[in-house]
Parts: sequence; structure tokens; C-alpha cells
Amino acid sequence: MADFWYDMTAEALEEAIKLFPFLLVTYLVLEYLERRVGDGTVNLIRKSGKIGPLIGALCGIFPQCGLAAAAANFYAARVISAGTLMAVFISTSDEMLPILISNAVPAALIVKILALKVSAAVSIGLLLDVVSPKISLLKPRNLDVETLCRNQDCKCEAGIWQSALRHSLKITLFVFVISWLFSVMMAGIGAAPFARFMNLTIVGPAAAGLIGLVPNCSASVIVTQLYLENAIGFGAMMSGVMSGAGVGLLVLFRVNPRLKENLLLAAVLYSSGGVTGTLIDLWR
Repeated sequence: MADFWYDMTAEALEEAIKLFPFLLVTYLVLEYLERRVGDGTVNLIRKSGKIGPLIGALCGIFPQCGLAAAAANFYAARVISAGTLMAVFISTSDEMLPILISNAVPAALIVKILALKVSAAVSIGLLLDVVSPKISLLKPRNLDVETLCRNQDCKCEAGIWQSALRHSLKITLFVFVISWLFSVMMAGIGAAPFARFMNLTIVGPAAAGLIGLVPNCSASVIVTQLYLENAIGFGAMMSGVMSGAGVGLLVLFRVNPRLKENLLLAAVLYSSGGVTGTLIDLWR
């Protein structure tokens, strides 16, 4: 029993520690934008949002949890658009890619999976940016690093480094606690109860998408491993890894005070994975 608690704690701690450098860099950039960058540069960042989903989707394919967390912070400060955030979340692979490579999965299949994720991420991200001005909860707002800072009680007068470090440590601790709770829960329940449902068309992708929403890198491990063991189909696997944004969704709920907006974005993320997975199963 002692080994179980040690393993759960070590796993959650490792995940939080790996996330910390990304958070620190993110908050250093945000602090710099608030204190040093003029209106011209801020406007340039905002105007570049049209290609944001493409850039976010391409960057998201690299196996790292930190990028999704950074994107959540940038969105909360309105540095990036909702479409760019969604593109990063959908494209993020977490541990999927290392698992596929370590299991000697054919390169053609890996490229196919990544291409599908990127294509879906760009398409949904661009579509969301088109419709978001018409949705009151997602209407673009001005750059708002000050509000983000105030909500996080960062004591910005202390200086850029001190403020960024305070932000990063608070979020890292939050992620550690939540990741530990989810790890214990998943270890206790296991993935077996979900596997039988995830082989069914429509039901399978929907169930896999729920696992993907778990704000923990282990979600991608579970879904990918179930696919490699032929416990779930290709569509369900794609649904799970598309809905999974690692700790990105967790950080979004932590740093963005607009709860209804966060819930809407989570619903878009889940629906994107479920619909894509179902279409894949029907097509195959």
C-alpha cells in the first residue's frame, strides 16, 4: 500500500515539475507584455490571430503538456484567440507519440494520426474564430494581462521575475494536487470498465472522449495503450487523444475566471473529438 501512494505522488510530482518551466516562461512573457510592450506590438499580436490556429496546431503535435498550459494562460490574458487555444488543445499529443514510437508503430500510421489531429485542429480552430464574435461568451476582448494578474494575486509590483515565479509556483502546486487526485481515482477504477463501451460506434468515441478530458497526461497513455492492445477502435482512440489537452484544460479553469466560457470551450473540445471519432468509424 505504501508503494501505491508513493507511486501516485511521484507521478503527480513529476508531471507538475515538467510543467513548471513552461509556466515560468509563459508568465515572464505575459509580464513583459504588460509592462514593456507598446500598443503597436500588442495590435500586431492581435492581428496575427487569423493564422493562430495553424501555428497552434503545428506546435501542438510535439509531445508536451506545457504548451497547452501556456496557451490557456495566453488565452486568459487575451493574447491568443479562442480558435488558437482550441487548435492547441486538439493537436496536443501528450504521451501519445512516445508510446506509439516505443511500440514500433509503423511510421505511416503515426503520420496519419498526427495529420488527422492537425487537420481537425486547424479546421475547428479557424471555424471557432469565425463564429466566436457572434457568441457573447467568446467575443474577442482587449489584451487583459492586468486582470489575469489581479485574479491570481501575483503582487506584480514585486517585479517581473518575482511575479512570474509566484504565478508559476501557484499553478504548479494546483496541478500537482489535482493530478494526484485523478491518478489515485484512475488507479482505483482502472480503464477496463470503459473498454467495452469504446468499441461501439458513436458510444465508443463518446466514452473515449470523456477519458481524454481527464486533465492529466495519463489520459493519453490510457487511450493509446487501449488502442494498441486492440481494446478500442481507431475512431475511439482519435476521439480520446483529440479531447485530451493534458493539464491545459485544468489550467484554463484555474486562470480564467469566466466559468461559463470555460465550460463552453470544454464542450467544444469534447464535441470535436467525439464527432471526429464517430465520422472516422462510420467512414471505415
